[in-house]
Amino acid sequence: MLIKLLEASRATKRVISLCYDSFAIVLGVYFSNCIRFGTFDLLITSKELTALLITLLTTLVIFIKSGMYRAILRYMTQPAIVTIIICVLLSGVTLAVSGFLTYSKIPRSVPFIYIGLMLILIGGPRLLVRHVILKMGALPPGDMVPVIIYGAGRTGHQLMLALRDTGYRVVAFVDDNSSLHGTLLANIKIHSPAELPRLITATSAVKVLLALGRTPHSLRLEIIKQLEKLQINVQTIPDMGDILSGRAHIENVRDVDVEDLLGRDSVQPLSDLMAESITDKVVMVTGAGGSIGSELCRQIIECKPKALILLDHNEYSLYVLEQELAARNLPLVSIVPLLGSVQNSAFLKSVFKNHRVNSIYHAAAYKHVPLVESNIVEGIKNNVIGTLCCAEAAVAAGVGLFVLISTDKAVRPTNIMGASKRLAELILQSVAQRQELTRFVMVRFGNVLGSSGSVVPLFRKQIKDGGPVTVTHPEIIRYFMTIKEASQLVIQAGAMGKGGDVFVLDMGEPVKIVDLALRMIHLSGLSVRDAANPEGDIEIRYSGLRPGEKLYEELLIGDNVFATDHPRIFKALERSVSWGEMEIFLNKLNIACEMDEPNKIKHMLREMPLEYNWALTEEQDPPRAALSRVS
Repeated sequence: MLIKLLEASRATKRVISLCYDSFAIVLGVYFSNCIRFGTFDLLITSKELTALLITLLTTLVIFIKSGMYRAILRYMTQPAIVTIIICVLLSGVTLAVSGFLTYSKIPRSVPFIYIGLMLILIGGPRLLVRHVILKMGALPPGDMVPVIIYGAGRTGHQLMLALRDTGYRVVAFVDDNSSLHGTLLANIKIHSPAELPRLITATSAVKVLLALGRTPHSLRLEIIKQLEKLQINVQTIPDMGDILSGRAHIENVRDVDVEDLLGRDSVQPLSDLMAESITDKVVMVTGAGGSIGSELCRQIIECKPKALILLDHNEYSLYVLEQELAARNLPLVSIVPLLGSVQNSAFLKSVFKNHRVNSIYHAAAYKHVPLVESNIVEGIKNNVIGTLCCAEAAVAAGVGLFVLISTDKAVRPTNIMGASKRLAELILQSVAQRQELTRFVMVRFGNVLGSSGSVVPLFRKQIKDGGPVTVTHPEIIRYFMTIKEASQLVIQAGAMGKGGDVFVLDMGEPVKIVDLALRMIHLSGLSVRDAANPEGDIEIRYSGLRPGEKLYEELLIGDNVFATDHPRIFKALERSVSWGEMEIFLNKLNIACEMDEPNKIKHMLREMPLEYNWALTEEQDPPRAALSRVS
């Protein structure tokens, strides 16, 4: 019978609720008078019946208008309970007023008794039905996953409520606030973080879920470092921005963000710098389908350009990006996807002129060190000749701003990719010397999280597969920054450039890659398998430095660096080359590319002030490999 009732249509359930509430209202009025007079034998006249009818009809209208019959009982929460209380209070007021207007013999104390009874008669059955439904649908306690929530604030409470139907069972709260220790949240005790080892053992908890709200990443890192020692799986709720926008739900717990692993707090972008070269302007992004290029497009479109031109030669990447940006429903922003190569000068000049481009963000490049090392000619043609073609087309079309996305690997490069990016910087500086219309700006930064080829998703996959986790060298370190922050800083640096400027981004503290791998293993609730722990879960295997790879990267060539208006953007003064000298070199380099002479190109790169540190050991051409474009 109960199951049939639960499976009935919404309309049937609403009719049943309406009938019950009508009966409860009549019962409530009758019993409140019985309590007041101390007898069940009441003298009821037409006046009392009229007051009852007015109270009944008015109360049902109040219930309907307040949405009480639209609420789903199993999901009834605090706001629904507040609604019931308000409706009952209004019903009590209606009884008092109707009794007064009809001159019925209803004592003034009866409405107060009525309110108390109605809270029981209306609210009680709803809470009871909700409890029964939840118990019927809940998993047996033994089948639920015991978890501990770190954070006993509003976010932690919301997470606990959201987890009720997900197979998780919250066994304890943990919070750094000592004033909360020993108190109860939703009948669950709040503990000190120092008690975690004991709690994990006592409750058999298999996960710690972080509900830290808007806690800065630097503080999150301190918490994560403490949890790392416990070898328990640590997960977190989605980003608060995604929850508020509806892109994610609080119960969609996932692995700890790599931003939390690094402990780097982003700086809010300066709105005037973000808008200066974008708002109401025609903006182009080359390599738009790549990881950095696509994030640049996302940031640019938020600044409301007149038009955003997406240039890439990967059809699928371009299609996906166009669909994503179009879904943002910004009718005043024209999105123009273009398939093409940055090495096609005639095509570029036509596009720049026809669309009257104001600002260009040049992100098109081959960036994977080993692949470019094995494909020298294509790497130079794309990264160097492509940049030259874009720069000359920009000057010819009168483009106001040209920003090159550079890399820390351009500083004293030991590989072709880094050398090609340093040469691209020098090209733009030399072009800037021979004209004043186009401002050329170079922005140099390290590794970005979330870009293609990033170590973090690779480590996650290797851990999921049971290992081994591969690290090239035990001492290798790298700078990291989120792709969103890097893109915002690139846009702001571009707005500050005067022409021929090299800006470097403050990447924070460098990260030892093996430490990052260890932290990710421990936060997955696993142990490292090594000589000291042969029974561990995941092995870390050192594969050796790849061709052209350095143990550490640098951001500055010299010591001439100056602060700017932004705390994380610095300006570097570095050696440049005259256009006459550069033009002669580029002609020779272009011939070497056309003749497909990679070994000669490596020799030629030493002719320019790149501080290219590669030592030629073999005279034969390097092995060839298929090179996929990553912009």
